[in-house]
Amino acid sequence: MTSRERVLAAINHREPDRVPLDMGSSGTTGIMVTTYAKLRQKLGINSTPPKVTEILQMLGEVELPLLEKLGCDILPVSLPSGFFGIPYRDWEPWRTFEGLDVLVPGQFNPIADENGDLLLSPGGDAGKRPRGRMPKDGYYFDIIPHQEPINWDHLDPDTFAEQFAVFDDATLEHLRTQAEQLYDNTDFALLGSFGGGGLGDMPMVMASEVECPRGIRKYDDFLMAHLTHPEYIKGIYARQTEVALENLKLYREAVGDRIVAIFVSGTDFGSQRGELISPDLYRELYLPFHRRINDWIHEHTAWKTFFHCCGSVYHLIPSFIEAGVDILNPVQCSAADMEPRRLKDDFGDRLVFWGGGVDTQRTLPFGSPEEVGREVAERIRIFGPGGGYVFNAIHNIQAKTPVANILAMFEAAREYGRYPIAA
Repeated sequence: MTSRERVLAAINHREPDRVPLDMGSSGTTGIMVTTYAKLRQKLGINSTPPKVTEILQMLGEVELPLLEKLGCDILPVSLPSGFFGIPYRDWEPWRTFEGLDVLVPGQFNPIADENGDLLLSPGGDAGKRPRGRMPKDGYYFDIIPHQEPINWDHLDPDTFAEQFAVFDDATLEHLRTQAEQLYDNTDFALLGSFGGGGLGDMPMVMASEVECPRGIRKYDDFLMAHLTHPEYIKGIYARQTEVALENLKLYREAVGDRIVAIFVSGTDFGSQRGELISPDLYRELYLPFHRRINDWIHEHTAWKTFFHCCGSVYHLIPSFIEAGVDILNPVQCSAADMEPRRLKDDFGDRLVFWGGGVDTQRTLPFGSPEEVGREVAERIRIFGPGGGYVFNAIHNIQAKTPVANILAMFEAAREYGRYPIAA
């Protein structure tokens, strides 16, 4: 089977020849750039310095030769810009705190403060208030929350919604060209990046792109407003959903059915120990809007809907399914109530699990290659039978993860992922 055929079979709950493998198809299935550079060197792929294609998490662009060596099956169709409103173009050299030479977008222009921390402003414009901070000798940027006082008695969804924008012609042309080139010149499956239906992740994410964002922008305040100001939350989501639906129509015109799935939402509804909101609150504030977005996708395209949601979300999954979610990522099996066998038995016939392959908090960074291999084999034996599974580590591969463990992960995935999968 080709990679495209393999992924299509898996996400339609059929058993392909082997479990599809993913690394780097999205901002939640990738690898930190310094770790990627070491992996690339180990595999003898030494071309130009690696590109940073997601600034907040400092993810590296996973190149086609490396994907082919590892046996991966999915490529991203990415938007032309990301966090902090910086376009991914005009690449220039930059050196990380570790001393690694990488390529960054031309508008990436962090300024060091008196402590040596790096501050990044919207669009890379140093004249604007910084929205991101990388601590000295750190690896990632943190979003600096908006600190202006909130007038809780006069919250207006329209002021928040001013930042929801319809795709411009340049964005659509970028998507069209990228999708056509990847579809015509490779046999990889393509995962589209959208994000316009993320809803709950908007306060933090969108605040990184403007100098003075309005409305509730601190995540803890925003969560509290779910209970204290639910009509405000609904008003924001109603406006965002209308823009998302318009953008989906434009996205569909640009890429057609060249993509197999679309990354709709990156909202985290779970912590390590339980859900951040109750199922009832999700059903009141999120489900109607998620369902409108997912219903449009299912009615007008052949795409599957890809939702990323970290943490313990077991008790929310039935509502996700009702909302039309097809694919759940990253499948954080270390969180409460997220035991792999329980997830597969309870939801495996209705939900595709994309992730869950190995624990990136413990096993992958701190275990031995043998321990990594055993965990991978166990997860594939549980999630793989009957299809409905795409292998990926649980979220992005982090800084300082041993290359030997990454190679052991993919070796085990190829070895144990052949169908029929041994019990």
